[in-house]
Amino acid sequence: MKEIDFLPGWYKNGRRRQVGYRTQYVALGGVLVVMVVWNFIAANSISKAKAQLAQVASAQTSSREFADFKTQIAKLQKQARSIEQIDSNIDVASVLGELGHLIDKKIVLSKVEFVAEKFADKQAAVPGSSSVARAVLTQSIEKQAPLGDVRFKVVVHGIAAQAGDVAALICKLEDSPYFCQVVPSFSRNAEVKAANYPAGQGNAGQREEAPDTRESVRDSDKSVQISEFEISCYIANYREQ
Repeated sequence: MKEIDFLPGWYKNGRRRQVGYRTQYVALGGVLVVMVVWNFIAANSISKAKAQLAQVASAQTSSREFADFKTQIAKLQKQARSIEQIDSNIDVASVLGELGHLIDKKIVLSKVEFVAEKFADKQAAVPGSSSVARAVLTQSIEKQAPLGDVRFKVVVHGIAAQAGDVAALICKLEDSPYFCQVVPSFSRNAEVKAANYPAGQGNAGQREEAPDTRESVRDSDKSVQISEFEISCYIANYREQ
């Protein structure tokens, strides 16, 4: 028995086209969903990559700053070592003040020297092997204070009214906490001439009334006995281990 199809051809063709359109819509929707998901994943990956790049750039900047700080610290440490080497570790004003306190009025100093000596240098005691640090400027730069750990010898030269004044000064230096190893280099008697000036020529800026018998020329020069000395000692600001 043969079936009879009463549906027209144009209707069948329209139905087939509708099914084809629906299939295309579903496929396009699926592609759109995949593209949206892929876009989200890509955006997230890009964001993470940007964050990682920012961290790397920050780390590089921090590394450069750390290297700069390290270089500056090395320079400062080098300068600190140089300052430690050239630092004498003595207070010259305090040492001179202590000397002024110990020296009696009957003693007049003509020379005070600070001689720098290295501890490890066995030739420091030989004359001419150590450097003399003076409070004046010199044209020659051959003699310079040694660097590193040094001790300072104080050499005092002057005159005293009597030899007993020199001995008293040595005792004071030995008792002072500022000095140690006090050694008298020499002490000898000497003579100086004291002039007798006419009356009215005493102290500077003072004039006295001359007596009736005025003498314009001194009669004679008197010789005065004095004691010339030289003492050496060390500043007691170190301790040998």
